[in-house]
Amino acid sequence: MAVRNQGPGITAEDMRALFERFQRGRAHGGAIKGLGLGLYIVRGLVEAHGGRVVAESVPGESTTFSFSLPVVMRPEGAETG
Repeated sequence: MAVRNQGPGITAEDMRALFERFQRGRAHGGAIKGLGLGLYIVRGLVEAHGGRVVAESVPGESTTFSFSLPVVMRPEGAETG
């Protein structure tokens, strides 16, 4: 799954700490609003399910966030839930 925006992109400096707790990017006029927990929580949830989350950005153009989760096949006849 991937999501791409058409925003200002993320600098290489900000990419290093993007998924860390309480980290916020910088807007043109100052800090981005928010607590800096959203991507930290996303990474925790995805990794807790054995997956991986990645961000790719071109400063001045866009950012793409993607994640992958492992597929687990249930044996035939196994009950769910």
